[in-house]
Amino acid sequence: MDNRQRLQFKGSRIDNTHNQAQLRVLGLPAQQGRWLLIPLGMTILLCLGTVYSWSVFRTPLEVALQVGATESLLPYTFALVFYALLMPIAGYFIPRLGTRLMKVIGGIIVGLGYILSSFASNIVVMILTYGVIAGTGVGIAYGVPMAVIARWFPDRKGLAVGLTIIGFGLSPLITAPLANFLIETYTVRPTLRILGIILTVVIVIVAIPMKFPPNHWQPLTTTTSTDKATNQAYPSHLWKSQSFYGLWICYAIGTLIGLSAIGISSPVGEEMIQIKPSVAASSVSLFALFNGISRPLFGWLSDRFKPHHVAIGAYTLALIGCILMINAQVGQVATYLIAFCLFWFCLGGWLAIAPTTTLRFFNPDQYAQNYGIVFTAYGVGGLVGTLFTGQIRDSFGSYNIVFYFMAFLAIMGIIVASLLFKRKGYPLSK
Repeated sequence: MDNRQRLQFKGSRIDNTHNQAQLRVLGLPAQQGRWLLIPLGMTILLCLGTVYSWSVFRTPLEVALQVGATESLLPYTFALVFYALLMPIAGYFIPRLGTRLMKVIGGIIVGLGYILSSFASNIVVMILTYGVIAGTGVGIAYGVPMAVIARWFPDRKGLAVGLTIIGFGLSPLITAPLANFLIETYTVRPTLRILGIILTVVIVIVAIPMKFPPNHWQPLTTTTSTDKATNQAYPSHLWKSQSFYGLWICYAIGTLIGLSAIGISSPVGEEMIQIKPSVAASSVSLFALFNGISRPLFGWLSDRFKPHHVAIGAYTLALIGCILMINAQVGQVATYLIAFCLFWFCLGGWLAIAPTTTLRFFNPDQYAQNYGIVFTAYGVGGLVGTLFTGQIRDSFGSYNIVFYFMAFLAIMGIIVASLLFKRKGYPLSK
């Protein structure tokens, strides 16, 4: 570095220090105020995660709409599909329309979906209102807090994003009891309207301070290290990078295993272990807790270790869960609880590994659209996992075979992670 470069670097640090002193977040200097954005992001994702509380609505809606258990699952399935489909589209528009506007649009559409669902007279209308409209709103709004937090924490990407997405994972612990209380008090249709109004108001209000920092903003303590990071060679586009395909396949396998397990958590407990339905249902709260805890933990690990090592660790835990369930016997409640805690733990882990790795492998300035594309793996994993577990149960008459399938996927995931899930700064053609 010659004298001119040293002077330029020194000047940039002085300018950054001056800008840091001037910039404030929620009334505090940016260095401290940025931490307040994490609970705000958690709150938004907690509201969006209400979609995971669909099981609370299923039984009363089956009575109100006169449908069976299979049909009552369709609105939730469509919500997950549209949630995943809208992520890459929303990611493209976030830097163009702004974080606040995208969050407000998403929040209003989510609330509208719930409100319109309260007037649904048949399952087709419910699929359109809850599945398509509310799912679309979740897809539009989901990526905004993650993109904002990632920009504000270039020094602690994994930890910050992991803490933020706790809100989505733990949402059923809060929103499911709330929805259940409202249903018992007002019945199901008024509950959908009340939740629609609450979700819209909260998301719109919390969205106000959620905005990107100035371009090239860096925390004072990491100016030197991040200056080096900005000089990394990133692939010109996801499609030209081997790393993208490794990440996408690993994410799809991880979510396929996790979402398959989530979908059968209670039925497996009742059928294979023969525990009471009430115990199986209450166990889901324990599983959700592990799902939430794993997100900041795996985010922290992804900041400090190579992503493929973290991925292999997650797959190994899932494989242990599969082995436990393959050998599980009637009455072995502890085996069931440990195995499904591991499954839910690993799914939460992947929801931190994938966004953190996207930030590490690809240009952070294009994070919103990049992660939107990567997130399609979640949609594929969820859809395939739901279909396969149902088909396997119907074909073999038992859920036991499902765990052989999941174990095979975990082994395949370890192989793919070892070969492809590594940072490649150059296009495939080179």
